[in-house]
Amino acid sequence: MLSSKDVVEVTEPASHQVDDEREQDAPRDHGIWSRDRFCGALAYNFVGFILPALYGTLSKLWVANINSSLVVTVDSYTYIGVVAEVINEGLPRAAWVIIGDKSSRSLSSRIELTHTLVLFQSIMGLVVSVIILGAAKQFAAGFVPEEVRRASLTYVRISSFSVFSAAVEVAVTNAARALDHPDVPFLISAIRFAVNIILDLLIISRFHVGTSKPTVNMQAAIRLGCDFAAAFAGLAYFAIIVFRLHRKNRGLQSVPVTRPSLRALKVLLRPGILTFVESAVRNTFYLWLVSNIVSMGADYATAWGIFNTIRWGLVMVPVQTLEATSNAFTGHRWGQWRSEVGTQVQKAKATWKQLRDITTPAITATAIALAVEVPLCIFLSLFGCKPFAHYLSDSDSVASITAHMWRTIDWCYIFYALSTELATILLATVPRWYLYQSLVSNMLYVLPWAIVCQTAHLSSTDAWSYHAFVFGGSLVFSFFDVLLFVTLWVWKLRRGTLNFDKVRLV
Repeated sequence: MLSSKDVVEVTEPASHQVDDEREQDAPRDHGIWSRDRFCGALAYNFVGFILPALYGTLSKLWVANINSSLVVTVDSYTYIGVVAEVINEGLPRAAWVIIGDKSSRSLSSRIELTHTLVLFQSIMGLVVSVIILGAAKQFAAGFVPEEVRRASLTYVRISSFSVFSAAVEVAVTNAARALDHPDVPFLISAIRFAVNIILDLLIISRFHVGTSKPTVNMQAAIRLGCDFAAAFAGLAYFAIIVFRLHRKNRGLQSVPVTRPSLRALKVLLRPGILTFVESAVRNTFYLWLVSNIVSMGADYATAWGIFNTIRWGLVMVPVQTLEATSNAFTGHRWGQWRSEVGTQVQKAKATWKQLRDITTPAITATAIALAVEVPLCIFLSLFGCKPFAHYLSDSDSVASITAHMWRTIDWCYIFYALSTELATILLATVPRWYLYQSLVSNMLYVLPWAIVCQTAHLSSTDAWSYHAFVFGGSLVFSFFDVLLFVTLWVWKLRRGTLNFDKVRLV
């Protein structure tokens, strides 16, 4: 009898009893564009990411029409979102390796894990929102330029509760994608985009109804209301999906309605703590650097905010789409391999065929990302960046700074796209290794440069010479860092020396 520490090698799938409760027993449309296939999930995820990115860009256009000097205020919403990322990249990213394992876990247990994830994240999001609300002045002091700080306080207070809505939304969307239901985040994005556009046109656009003067705080209130409406609409839709699964699946009909449980939370916490630590370290360094950028003055901070709008509003949508899709399908394939070698085994050899099967989603995503990002970056550098920045800021100075930022490090985002897709191999299989590669990148590269930026007495004229090395250089460094860890992952898994956790069932 093998102990859990013994190395085993499985070259063919082991035959085992398939439980009626397994989701794969449910009738499925196996067409290439169905949501449980790579292409179908990719299409759903693209719409799910492009709509928020479009609105993020449009929201700055609305604010630019109200008062171009307050465009930088909208970035406080982004930085609040970075704080939210710390909790939203903790347990929710455990969904890929835990909830995404449909070979070793029954559907009822995966749903129980999902309910637990949503409840826990909702509580965490509410707590963080209240903290930011109470510390609005301190938050504005760190992330809003002094010239518009007082006018931005109310905006920060309103936007603080976006952490709560984001926590609910991310928990639901990650779990839904792991359960092969990318239509849930699609619905969330569609509702938010449609309602946001309608209300913005009616209330704060140039063609708004009535005689009241639009304000930036109106935009914040509309955005927050739409965030909540979309998040809870998605939650309700997901609840309907779960109800239908209970009715259609014979195995689930005999199982009591699943509820959040402490046992399920413990299962999520093991990988979730690792991804939480990774996100906390990375985003702490990022916000530290952003506070230095904000201290360079309104023009520089506005240029950085517009640069981020271009980066996250356009360039990163394909990357995020491919990342979410790769995470889900890599998690499925890893779970299938773990089921074949034994869920209690902590070391096993994988054949080259099995390794190729596990990594195919990530390799496919990497190839697509390269094909899309190269022409997109070239186009923006040649034609799109400076005019867009000038329109938002109504300032030649800000437009020139933004264009210089983009031309300096645009090529680095190609490396970012590649490293992001390759890193899904680590995140969706052995999250511990995902943490290791992130710590190497942040401790060996980002931290030293962040210290230099804080101690070099920078001015707005020379700051980008340093910031470019931090932000651009870290993307290049991370690519080779991730490539090294993925190579080690393959080597150790091929030899049977890679340690991974037992599959802990609920």
